[in-house]
Amino acid sequence: MSLTGKQKRFLRAQANELTPVFQIGKNGLTQEVVNEFDESIEKRELMKVQLLQNTDLTTTEAAAFIEAHSSIQVVQKIGKVLVLYKPSTQEKYQWYSSRLPKVNG
Repeated sequence: MSLTGKQKRFLRAQANELTPVFQIGKNGLTQEVVNEFDESIEKRELMKVQLLQNTDLTTTEAAAFIEAHSSIQVVQKIGKVLVLYKPSTQEKYQWYSSRLPKVNG
């Protein structure tokens, strides 16, 4: 599912008050870490991940790795923080996906 600009704007606004759930440090980003993101985002749909100063990754590299190794979408990269989104498969956790602006089509 590809998000429109309006949908990304909505999600960025919602993520404004969130605090980072995960931190990526000197050990970098591996498939196991991305799997942890996937499990955690199932109940949240939207979360922030922070890159620490001691990591060798840039936010662009981290975003590309996450999107290539999962179905999570990076909504925003700001400074050393990524905002991640993935709609939940369970209806009781679909707070953001149920409120996303609909695509006109």
